[in-house]
Amino acid sequence: MMPDQNYPNRIEDFIDTQVISRGLDERTSKAYRMDLEKFHLWLEKTQAEKNAVGEGVLESERTSLEEQMDTYLEYLSREKGLRYSTLYRKQRVFGYYLAYLVSQGILVQSRPLHPVSQPREASVDTLLTKKEVEAFFHAIDREYEELDSDFRRRVCLRDQVMMELLFYCGIEVSELLRLELSDYDRNTATLLIRRKREKSRTVYLYSPALQNQMALWLSEHAYFEQVESYNNRMFLSKLGKPLSMKMVINIFDKYRGLAGIEKECTPKDLKNSLGRYGEEMVRERDEGRK
Repeated sequence: MMPDQNYPNRIEDFIDTQVISRGLDERTSKAYRMDLEKFHLWLEKTQAEKNAVGEGVLESERTSLEEQMDTYLEYLSREKGLRYSTLYRKQRVFGYYLAYLVSQGILVQSRPLHPVSQPREASVDTLLTKKEVEAFFHAIDREYEELDSDFRRRVCLRDQVMMELLFYCGIEVSELLRLELSDYDRNTATLLIRRKREKSRTVYLYSPALQNQMALWLSEHAYFEQVESYNNRMFLSKLGKPLSMKMVINIFDKYRGLAGIEKECTPKDLKNSLGRYGEEMVRERDEGRK
């Protein structure tokens, strides 16, 4: 299959009919568009290189779009060393796009893409050790105690609560960013987690220390309410707007640095680290915070 010269229009129609119309947010639309555009640009570049040496035209005509996508994902894994989670996300987007092309009659049918291979870098253990988790939260606690500005303490409190929810409750960062004030029931200490495509779930904040932190954060929330349309969001920026994924990563990186954690890791690694240590560590931390 030769590169599709009409791909910009097809991508926009896919975004309009399969992403925006389903109520997915602007970040998702942007990510889907970027994934598909980069694939087509890579396809054009690869074909141009083959044409320059007088080969590849007949091969391209015999190669299906699924095979080209498989090759591209393998290239990203082998040459670019992308994380497995990133490759898996791109593969899902390609799968949605293939289904769209079939529904539009552009493709007669499509097959599932090959499972993405995990790059060697992804085998590195990025989960935090027990010592690193303790150092991470100690860094936040220490900064909160040392700050002499009420507003900066409120910002630090916000960051404490977010990181605690990731670790204690295993909440995804995307779920954390969608939380609203009405999702938390103070009477039952339960938090409603609304997912994009799956059923919502409820988590119980069984840590008394975390319950106290949440209550304190809610009492300070009004100081961040500057844009009326966003006032019900659980976590707001200093300007009163919703936090972005990048902002959460920056917050995590800040305290990772203060804790002296040198290895490359992400908020998701913090979230997944609890499973390594179980409830014993949670109880130890909670007792230390009373």
